[in-house]
Amino acid sequence: MKLLFQGQWAVLLWPYLLTASIPLDCRDEQGGLSHCPSISQEKLLDRVIQHAELIYRVSEESCSLFEEMFIPFPLQLQRNQAGYPCITKALPIPSSKSEIQQISDKWLLHSVLMLVQSWIEPLVYLQTTLNRYDGVPDMLLNKTKWVSEKLMSLEQGVVVLIKKMLDEEMMTTTYSEQGLFQDDGQPEMLEYVMRDYTLLSCFKKDAHKMEILLKLLKCRQNDMHSCA
Repeated sequence: MKLLFQGQWAVLLWPYLLTASIPLDCRDEQGGLSHCPSISQEKLLDRVIQHAELIYRVSEESCSLFEEMFIPFPLQLQRNQAGYPCITKALPIPSSKSEIQQISDKWLLHSVLMLVQSWIEPLVYLQTTLNRYDGVPDMLLNKTKWVSEKLMSLEQGVVVLIKKMLDEEMMTTTYSEQGLFQDDGQPEMLEYVMRDYTLLSCFKKDAHKMEILLKLLKCRQNDMHSCA
């Protein structure tokens, strides 16, 4: 009953979530990044943080919904043993609190950008794989599509922030997701499910890391000595 009640509220609030966030679309009609540069650095950083917060929240909801729909509890315990490491594991991004505290503002921003860019293609891939499932709820499809679109908007905002704060051009990652997308023939449905579950779980973790890094950057802009 509790899950049903929560699900009903999620359906009612979902359209509001889609419209309540402040837009972060930096591209003009010609595809250039002309919109966000007119926003002050402080307001742009606030919008980027809000986007990161929403992306993490919706990714958490998506992962939980996928888990409830497709992952029996015994398999939930085995997800870290399924042989699918997180695709961003090889990225040179600090993970411990002490490491994060020591990196520069420049590396904070570039770390966020690396994470964002590394997940754009996998989330597009996820849209196609979810169509293989029988009975996949529209809410899960809508949430993953929304996250994928907002991630591209977040990339635009971070790129403009880098130009504003560091006076640098856009950096692109050279990381390859080949290990995730390689064709294994016709894997069993269970393998598809565990692969997608791992992808959602890893993205949720990285989305949280994006949010933490951006909030640390915001804190440093206000008071360098009080950031923890």
